[in-house]
Amino acid sequence: MSDKLMKGAETVSLFCRLNINTKKDLPIRSSEMGLLIFICKSDKLVTPVMAADFFKVKKPMITSMVLNLLKHEYIEKIPSLEDKRSFSLNPTEKARQLVDETYSEYMKTMKLLRHKLGANDFGKLVALLERSNTILLEGKNNG
Repeated sequence: MSDKLMKGAETVSLFCRLNINTKKDLPIRSSEMGLLIFICKSDKLVTPVMAADFFKVKKPMITSMVLNLLKHEYIEKIPSLEDKRSFSLNPTEKARQLVDETYSEYMKTMKLLRHKLGANDFGKLVALLERSNTILLEGKNNG
């Protein structure tokens, strides 16, 4: 393996670990916290399909998160009036409190990067990550 590829793998791995490690001490998994933030910050009712599309994951992964969030009383299901099989996810007061308490911590890393890198380099970082995500998603979808 080339030195540049190895260095790239190490750098990306460290970046991910540093970002994930800032989100400790949650009563739920970080993926569930991400879903909870999405539900709480959305302007409209969120369905599991909408969440799966947003997070670029398959619906069974969202279903697993939803079941745990329901079990811990962070969300409630609101049945659809049109389709009895469909439902929306409504955050409880317990969820809103957790999101309010932790959202600023979630954004702290991004604010630090934007401040230290400057708006221009931070914009480049985000643009490169978006391109990278697109490439990886295409590779994942194409087998």
